[in-house]
Amino acid sequence: MISLTKFFKESQWTQVVALLLLLLLFAIGSVPGYLTGHWQWKQPPPITSLKALKHIRNSGLSLPGWQTVEQAEQQIGEHKWSLQLIKKEDSQTQAILLLLPQNGPMDQPEVEWTEVNGWGKSRWGKWDIAQYRSAQFTVKQPRETQVQARFFRAATKQDTFGVLQWYALPNGGNPSPLHWFLADQLAQWRKQRVPWVGVSILVPMEPLGQVEKIWPLAESIGQTVQAALMAESLQSN
Repeated sequence: MISLTKFFKESQWTQVVALLLLLLLFAIGSVPGYLTGHWQWKQPPPITSLKALKHIRNSGLSLPGWQTVEQAEQQIGEHKWSLQLIKKEDSQTQAILLLLPQNGPMDQPEVEWTEVNGWGKSRWGKWDIAQYRSAQFTVKQPRETQVQARFFRAATKQDTFGVLQWYALPNGGNPSPLHWFLADQLAQWRKQRVPWVGVSILVPMEPLGQVEKIWPLAESIGQTVQAALMAESLQSN
């Protein structure tokens, strides 16, 4: 189980900074917009890449060096995800790729990781999380950027997976919805938006083994997924 005490200690400074930024945003823009009747958040700018994002749910994501074995729309909690089984070319290595693309201009991430946990337990009868840690990896193309993610082991009755999760954005990624919210609010003052895609990668591993052993593979898949999303679907204004 993930320690709530540890989580709050790790995120305390982030929360303080986020609150200060939010207060600054309200001070700069909310009051004038409210008084004139043109409140920015009431009618946010459109998502210019929305068509490409919706295409993911129907067809999945094309990944260099990987083949799609199966792809289907999957109901997970209250959302419809793309469920994609991928296989590395010239190898028996496989992984499960779950993608939740933004579905509309008012759609926002809401910690869908809880829904993935519920789906995993329903699908495999058990979803026990262990060896959780924060992760970071770098994407070089189409432009260099950093991605923050969640990485842990999930044990089911049949299989064990290394799981890598984050919200992919045009200029990086982060597992916290608050990170996207702040970036999107700042973009809206420039009449722009920050599109997003929820990513959850499940990499099969030895039963109840050490998840760090598959980190190089999980990192490589994460880099490929983030790069493909930035190149094809996450084009901000």
